[in-house]
Amino acid sequence: MLEWLRAQLSLSAAQWQPYATRFTRLEVPALTLLLRENEIAKRAYFIEQGCVRVWFTSQGKDLTFQFFFEQQSVSSFESFRQHTPSLFAIETIEPSVLWSLAQEDVYQLLRELGESAPMREKLAGLLFDRTRHYVEHCLSFIRDTPKERYQHLLATNPRVVQRVPQHYIASYLGISSVHLSRIKK
Repeated sequence: MLEWLRAQLSLSAAQWQPYATRFTRLEVPALTLLLRENEIAKRAYFIEQGCVRVWFTSQGKDLTFQFFFEQQSVSSFESFRQHTPSLFAIETIEPSVLWSLAQEDVYQLLRELGESAPMREKLAGLLFDRTRHYVEHCLSFIRDTPKERYQHLLATNPRVVQRVPQHYIASYLGISSVHLSRIKK
């Protein structure tokens, strides 16, 4: 995983070495809370193996709004950056292998690597991708029927349907598990 990150950042082994030692490898079981709703995020996670969901509670129900898989990063970046309580929780769905990086190390990495224009472009691209996902997901609740949302999920991210329990998928689509079963038929 660390080698994959190094390649993504286009760094030589020598350039990467000071950063690589700051990552902590974690092996965690399914249903491990990495961040609780309303806590301040202090770590970023990079997924080597496993699946993670991001969710919040509304009217006593867990509402899932994003899934993360291998070679993706996850944190409550808004909380992380602004030192404010997270609007959501982060939890593993499967047993997972994660690489954790403390807040101060993330900031140092960004400061040092952010001096490079190509690196700034890559980092901005990652943030825009995440924002685009949120906007598309939000608009799909206005524009699309539940069946259309499910079909879009199948077409764009089939690993969610293959690896995520049905009740989390139903939550993500904004429907009940029973309604999801009807749509799948």
